[in-house]
Amino acid sequence: QVQLVESGGGLVQAGGSLRLSCAASGRTFTSYPVGWFRQAPGKERECVAALAWDGATTYYTDSVKGRFTISRDSAKNTVYLQMNSLKPEDAAVYYCATSRTRFSLARRTQSDYDYWGQGTQVTVSS
Repeated sequence: QVQLVESGGGLVQAGGSLRLSCAASGRTFTSYPVGWFRQAPGKERECVAALAWDGATTYYTDSVKGRFTISRDSAKNTVYLQMNSLKPEDAAVYYCATSRTRFSLARRTQSDYDYWGQGTQVTVSS
């Protein structure tokens, strides 16, 4: 059984940084695609970053390009989302997800992912 556990969320001032972590059990992140999604109150869940199973491609939504970085540590079986220059509009619950399918490219569609974490809250004060 695959379980994903996010951590690293919290309250940060605008302009600050946070690093989210997603630890996996029952799944080797180096072999499958991973994605970070977020959902703010009243808004749809969106993909902010994704990494192909082989690490060859990444996806970032336009609003986070240049500020967020997705990465993984194979030894720790953990995926990270480094978030810099945070803005109030980045505030949301952040989720990591992984798929059973080794898609050739990084995926940004929710339905492409089969396993989800419980989410971690990110709050950005102005």
